[in-house]
Amino acid sequence: MSKQQHGFSLIELMIAVAIVGILAAVAYPAYTEHIREARRSDARVSLLELTQFMERYYTSNGRYTETAAADSGGPALPFTESPRDGSDKYYDLSLLDVNPNDLTATAYTIRAVPKGAMAGDTCGTLTINQAGVKGAGGDLDDCWGL
Repeated sequence: MSKQQHGFSLIELMIAVAIVGILAAVAYPAYTEHIREARRSDARVSLLELTQFMERYYTSNGRYTETAAADSGGPALPFTESPRDGSDKYYDLSLLDVNPNDLTATAYTIRAVPKGAMAGDTCGTLTINQAGVKGAGGDLDDCWGL
């Protein structure tokens, strides 16, 4: 009578490891892109909230600047980083940039500049202005989820 062996052979084990490796190689990039998209989505929401803030400010004051003077600056934004909750911040939000035409009595541009883990994001800086015109450093449809 011969005893029958039970268990895995080395070949079967190597095949299983190879299958797990292939699945991981496909799943990890998809997972990281999903995380990037979630962070980008939070920045878009923050930009839209700040747009609403600016429109309320305009309704109350008749202009987007603090005073009638063109160089007076804008109101202090209620928050300047995204996401608002949690300790890790991935975007800096600002009303002004180096271009002085970004903020006038009748016009503004709000920017979300990536930082930290999002610094190398293909979408780059996300923008929106008073007319609702959206901008991005990459493909506008992909970056704004249009």
